Amino acid sequence: MPHSTDERRPRDADCAELAVVGAGPAGLAAAVTAADHGLDVVLLDSAVTPGGQYYRSPPGGLGATRPGALHHGWPVFAELSARLAAHRASGAIRHLHNHQVWTVERAGDRDWILHAVTGAEGDHRSAVRARRMLLATGAYERQLPFPGWTRPGVVSAAGAQAMLKSGLVLPGRRIVVAGSGPLLQAVALSLTRAGASVPALIEASGYGAYARAPRVLAANPGKMTEGVRYGAALTGAGVRVLTHRAVTDVHGDDRVEAVTVSRVDRRWRPVPGTGRKIACDALAVGHGLVPQLELAVAAGCGTRLCADGTHAVTLDEQLGTTVPGVWAAGEAGGIGGVELALCEGELAALSVIREMRGGVERAVARRAVALRRSRRRLRAFSALMGAVHRPGAGWSDWLTGDTEVCRCEEITAGRIRTACEELGAGDTRTVKLLTRAGMGWCQGRTCGFAVRELAGAHGSGHNAGRSTGEEPDGPDRRPLACPVRLSTLADLADPG
Repeated sequence: MPHSTDERRPRDADCAELAVVGAGPAGLAAAVTAADHGLDVVLLDSAVTPGGQYYRSPPGGLGATRPGALHHGWPVFAELSARLAAHRASGAIRHLHNHQVWTVERAGDRDWILHAVTGAEGDHRSAVRARRMLLATGAYERQLPFPGWTRPGVVSAAGAQAMLKSGLVLPGRRIVVAGSGPLLQAVALSLTRAGASVPALIEASGYGAYARAPRVLAANPGKMTEGVRYGAALTGAGVRVLTHRAVTDVHGDDRVEAVTVSRVDRRWRPVPGTGRKIACDALAVGHGLVPQLELAVAAGCGTRLCADGTHAVTLDEQLGTTVPGVWAAGEAGGIGGVELALCEGELAALSVIREMRGGVERAVARRAVALRRSRRRLRAFSALMGAVHRPGAGWSDWLTGDTEVCRCEEITAGRIRTACEELGAGDTRTVKLLTRAGMGWCQGRTCGFAVRELAGAHGSGHNAGRSTGEEPDGPDRRPLACPVRLSTLADLADPG
């Protein structure tokens, strides 16, 4: 492959026409589609096996006889995996597993260098140079703090599902599932099928709001059918679905023994006198997903505010970002689910092919048209879903002064409020500098949303009085997408 005029090439660099970051549904679909049409592809992923968070599966040593039983749409993943294996065997795709890409940089006019750390301790480095880059970096779970959420036995909703899919273990035997969003239904059903008792699914929003967009629902009949199917299955499993409610306290000494569930109004403020205890030994809680944007932001890609209050990469109809030579697919472009991720992965790959090869065959062009049509339909549904389940502004009323918001640095809601109301912090950055909230190991992935909302609600500066959920300064900008050793940084600065 000819290099650009900039010959600054890292030692031991792998080269490719297209680098795909992430081997989840979107990344897999993109990589195999690009290889199907003759592109030289390198697929980088932090996990050992492909599939991402959605298609997690237990290691062979656990002896799982039917790993697909824990998944929806497993045959699709099996087909993608078979195509990946065939392309790996032919050399069309180099799958670099256990590679965590921590930054990207421009090399010349259009080439990109992707820097990754490898090994169990992240003590080795690797680099890939590619003509084009496709980001399928997925998402992480959004958490809202409440009294008792740090107690042993409280896990994230996606974490409970990951424990089951990859480890075949349950976080408890009697598990309350709570938060907001359609993921909760899938988690509750998976737990019951694995033998757990789920006394209640606690949804802070309500499902009736979907009816306000009949055209979107009519264009996505499969989503309606899926919702009805989940509802019937949960009823059959004895799971009570309680809407417009939230877990506002967790009880127990060494671990969870019960939770308090309170009714909440439309702004998610707890209604006084409505708290009721539900006995359980574990709580799985989550409030949707947040696109993982560190690499996109590092590459200079523009972002947009989504209906669910998160930021996502700005994309055109071809899945191109605002930066030439960079595409994105799946949750990076906004939370939308696996069907949308598969659609966008394939469409993004076809867009790359058309640009790099100067056109595509007629059948491929027709396929791209169909994919764009499906994407518009699915994106409309994802926007509706985000608006329905977006956290209400009153959720912070759940918090007491000693409720931890930033777990890494042990920063309480009281300290954040003091920084805003007494020390003059008017934005998230100042709150971080005064309290260290969001500056720990996870770099705000767990507490970032909550810190921004509290800063906006209590700040004395330009953010004061904003409706919560807004992020006027855009997504967090982190120079590193994951923890990196200082020796790795030094080696990059002086490649020898």
